[in-house]
Amino acid sequence: MEPIQHQMMGYDRAITMFSPDGRLLQVEYAKRTVRLGNTAIGIVCKDGVILVTDKRLVDKLVVPDSIEKIFKIDDHIMATAAGILSDARVLVERAQLKAQQHRVEFDSPIDNLAIVKDICNLKQLTTQSGGYRPFGVALLIAGIDENGISLFETDPTGLFYQYKAAVIGEGEADAEEMLHKEYDENMTMEDGLKLAIKLLKKVLNSNFKAERIDAAMIPVSTMKMKKVSKEKIEKLIK
Repeated sequence: MEPIQHQMMGYDRAITMFSPDGRLLQVEYAKRTVRLGNTAIGIVCKDGVILVTDKRLVDKLVVPDSIEKIFKIDDHIMATAAGILSDARVLVERAQLKAQQHRVEFDSPIDNLAIVKDICNLKQLTTQSGGYRPFGVALLIAGIDENGISLFETDPTGLFYQYKAAVIGEGEADAEEMLHKEYDENMTMEDGLKLAIKLLKKVLNSNFKAERIDAAMIPVSTMKMKKVSKEKIEKLIK
């Protein structure tokens, strides 16, 4: 077995090199990084879309309100991430710029899918070009445009899927199981927030507390992103 292990080690030195069994090992390592990230949940509801995530406070001296885990791409599009958040910041800033350029050029808001495809094109590029490493981050991108409400998940390979509800990060397996059982297409955003908080409570167990939760929503009525207040989160927890 030992010679085989040494042989396999050579195939994770470069992103452009396939292993004999057809795997890109650096990409697989990037996916593992995502599974170590903070838990993030997206839910499409009948009256809008929500994102809820764990801020994961690493130090009791850190000011909770200073940690931002849900990002505004445009008024009608938001995103959250699991994995290497510095990678996420680069992708989010790219998306923000593209959304701004679209408004200037076409005098209209960009659609969600265009943002998702642009991010995934860059992610895919880094899986086939020498000198790069894959982005070690998965993104949930939620929004409302002329095509309706949508929630997309992108992975480190540049692959994306549209979901009704999705979970990424360390609690993915447990939370996803509950999501399959309890998600209802007719639930309101209020119901969705309660469900997402319930999922985080299960994942975090004794570490669960209101100040660890970051949540935002985009209602159909306004099509504008707004953060959920700490007071509302505390009320939903009780």
